[in-house]
Amino acid sequence: MKDILETIVQQKAIEVAAQKEAVPPRQLYHAVERIMADDVPVRSMSAALTASATGIIAEFKRRSPSKGWIKQEGDSAVIPLSYAENGAAALSILTDEPFFGGKLEFIQTARPQVPDTPILRKDFIIDEYQLFQARAVGADAVLLIAADLTKETCRQLARTAHELQLETLLEIHSEAELDYVSDAIDMVGVNNRNLGTFHTDVENSFRLAALLPSDYVLVSESGISHPQTVCQLRQAGFRGFLIGETFMKTTAPGDTLAAFIRQIHALTS
Repeated sequence: MKDILETIVQQKAIEVAAQKEAVPPRQLYHAVERIMADDVPVRSMSAALTASATGIIAEFKRRSPSKGWIKQEGDSAVIPLSYAENGAAALSILTDEPFFGGKLEFIQTARPQVPDTPILRKDFIIDEYQLFQARAVGADAVLLIAADLTKETCRQLARTAHELQLETLLEIHSEAELDYVSDAIDMVGVNNRNLGTFHTDVENSFRLAALLPSDYVLVSESGISHPQTVCQLRQAGFRGFLIGETFMKTTAPGDTLAAFIRQIHALTS
């Protein structure tokens, strides 16, 4: 039986091909060249996480393949701004539409409202074209998922991202993917959710913590719902904590984030 990740990646290849038909690569690449020539700024997500006392990467995520719609009415002009105003160290914005209800335009909408907050383009990046898209809409970093890339493709995409002044967050799930780490990786994330089955277990981060390189900014992703877990993960060496559903399933995600951060401070004071 085909797992969810394989289905998503096959759909992504079709989607990227259609996007190239709509906006030819040469046209997109020239647009990015102009942006870079104009010195349009990018923000360092790794530095923001390192400097933050809490390291929360608040995610704008309207839907998931396993749970369906989380917040179908979620507004990219409202929620990312509320995250930034309520203490997020960085933002993660889903841009996959078929499975996560995202759009590339969501980053474009949020960018001018949060000029100082790093934005991660969270998607299934399989083609350098998507990196140029990320730079064009104002992302500061991109997610590279080891499970859907060969090591050589991952390294080439990471190098290209750096050429575009984008930081890279490499997502791994198991010991077997540790050798995907390369010089062009800025942050290493442990996904607590198995992308094949979507089963989530935050113990995965604790299990891999001792095996992860200490000279990278470490990020724990998915399944984090309690401030105490963030405190424990920080003690294990993590500096970034990607949290989406815990906030998005509530009426006011920004307010929920603020309360979550207050509880972290209470536990560490």
